[in-house]
Amino acid sequence: MVKVKRALLSVFDKRGLIPLAKTLATQEIEIISTGGTYSVLRDAGIRAIKVEEVTSFPEVLDGRVKTLHPNIHAAILAKRTEDHLSQLKKVGIVPIDLVVVNLYPFEETILKTDVLEEIIENIDIGGLAMIRAAAKNYRYVATVVNPERYEEIITILQENNGMIPEEVRFRLSCEAFSYTASYDVLISQYLSRRLDKTFPDVLNLSYYKVQNLRYGENPHQRASFYKLRGIEEPCIGNAKKLHGKELSFNNILDLNAALELVKEFREKVCVIIKHTNPCGVAIGNTLKDAYNKAYQSDPISAFGSVVGFNEVVSEDVAEDLITKYVEAIIAPGFTETALRILRKKKNLRLLEVQKPLNIIQRKEMDMRKVVGGLLIQDWDLDMHPSDSLKTVTRQKPSPQELKTALFAWKVVKCVKSNAIVLARDGSTVGVGAGQMSRVDAVRIAISKAGDRTKGAVLASDAFFPFKDSIDLAGEAGIKVIIQPGGSLRDEEVIKACDRYNISMVFTGIRHFRH
Repeated sequence: MVKVKRALLSVFDKRGLIPLAKTLATQEIEIISTGGTYSVLRDAGIRAIKVEEVTSFPEVLDGRVKTLHPNIHAAILAKRTEDHLSQLKKVGIVPIDLVVVNLYPFEETILKTDVLEEIIENIDIGGLAMIRAAAKNYRYVATVVNPERYEEIITILQENNGMIPEEVRFRLSCEAFSYTASYDVLISQYLSRRLDKTFPDVLNLSYYKVQNLRYGENPHQRASFYKLRGIEEPCIGNAKKLHGKELSFNNILDLNAALELVKEFREKVCVIIKHTNPCGVAIGNTLKDAYNKAYQSDPISAFGSVVGFNEVVSEDVAEDLITKYVEAIIAPGFTETALRILRKKKNLRLLEVQKPLNIIQRKEMDMRKVVGGLLIQDWDLDMHPSDSLKTVTRQKPSPQELKTALFAWKVVKCVKSNAIVLARDGSTVGVGAGQMSRVDAVRIAISKAGDRTKGAVLASDAFFPFKDSIDLAGEAGIKVIIQPGGSLRDEEVIKACDRYNISMVFTGIRHFRH
């Protein structure tokens, strides 16, 4: 073990700084410090040497250059070999054994401003150089970048007479390189967005761990949850858990599916998710009305589901929810009374996500992991307004039918392909999801709906390759179909609709979801 005799402290985040510095002082470790860190130490009565005294060179360029000097970097990078130590002695440099540095708050800056000059000024240079130098020389130097580690370092110094074991220095070095890599990636991500370089030649991503999970999709799989850095928008990673046992891997997937679907609506909406597919979706004049309609869409599938809302959950909604078996609820908030009611179920997870939820733009891309690679695409955000739809049958949909068709079209976008959604009066009545043939998806949706198919709207995420689905819809009494169009057999499908007196609307856009 190498005894710590000299430490350099230069931190933007000053949490826990004073207890650490006091421990160093007690251990008679000489402290070198910079600017704001030096001022905090001085005000706390802790003796420190200004970095200028070590470099014999003042801070210049408004603080841009202060630690970029051989007297600092040679002191950090020197091995504790006879050769390196004799070289230091010749030029009058004393080794530095502990580097405690964290960086300008680049992430916080890009979340609060889009002014490029201000953002550029918050790109740290000297701090990164010191961290990398110390992390490279971990056999002799300890690098601490995370204030959460200070307590551990204090304990180690106290228990080891001012020494830090090599295995600890190596672990700290790994953390330091992850920290600097993430910092650089965040800068790269932001500048790429400024260039509107959606698909860069080299893709750098930076995520940080939110939590370890009990297991993955199945108990034999290990899992953790990570959040993309530099993104502040309504998302599952930014949700706050208010109650309930820990989230599972599958809970997070279902909660994300619920949140993404409720974002599509400006009306009061309730979404009920089972295995990432909506089994019930409804809009209503009140949230209670929306929930009850969504639940009645498919009460059997709603057992053990995840529920999402785009408005604050009130007492009357909570009273209905508490009578059902629900795994988790995500919403922009809960009233105090609603929370009190829902907390009676100790295992019910309650998550609060920030508003507004009806903004569906994305700063990140849609990414799908494959073995050894990554698929990236734009998010599927294009929702056709009603004036761009094309009615292709003799029968025209009424304004109310068209409104229901557009409701179903939003829902089918979030159902796994092949996907079919049946809807009436602002509520789904049947969903056919994830089928290998479209006609089977139609059969399932019709069987779920029962006699509610009479006068219903059918939405299909892609075109109909054959008229067999239309025959099923006509026999079930469906009145309107909304679909992309574009099949070689469109004319055959349209004629079948005319035969059953069904209105058919083309959107011109497909919503596959694999």
